[in-house]
Amino acid sequence: QPQLVESGGGLVQPGGSLRLSCATSGIALDYYAIHWFRQAPGKEREGVSCISSNGATTNYVDSVKGRFTISKDNAKNTVYLQLNSLKLEDTAIYYCASDLYYYCSNTPNYWGQGTQVTVSS
Repeated sequence: QPQLVESGGGLVQPGGSLRLSCATSGIALDYYAIHWFRQAPGKEREGVSCISSNGATTNYVDSVKGRFTISKDNAKNTVYLQLNSLKLEDTAIYYCASDLYYYCSNTPNYWGQGTQVTVSS
C-alpha cells in the first residue's frame, strides 16, 4: 500500500519560513506527479503546488507564487515544499498527494495525513 507522510509543519511568525517534507513509500516518484494541497479552517481544500514525475514542470496557485518552491529527491523518495515569506493566510493543514499520472493532472490518488502550519505573531 503506497504511503505518504508529511512533516515539517509548525508555528512560525509572519515573514518566516518552513520546509515541508513528504516522504513516500510504494510510489515511484519518477513515474507519478506529486501535489501539495492545503485546507484552512472553514475553507475548502485547495491545490498549492505540483511537480511532474521528471521534475521539469512545476505549478503553483497564484497566492503562493514567488514564495513557495516545490522540489523533490527521487533517491530519498521525498518531495519538499519550501515556504518563505509566510503570511497569516497560509495557516492550514498541508497535505501531499500522488497523482494518477506522470504529469500534474489534478487527479490526486493517495494522500498523506497532513501537517499543520500555523502563521501567527
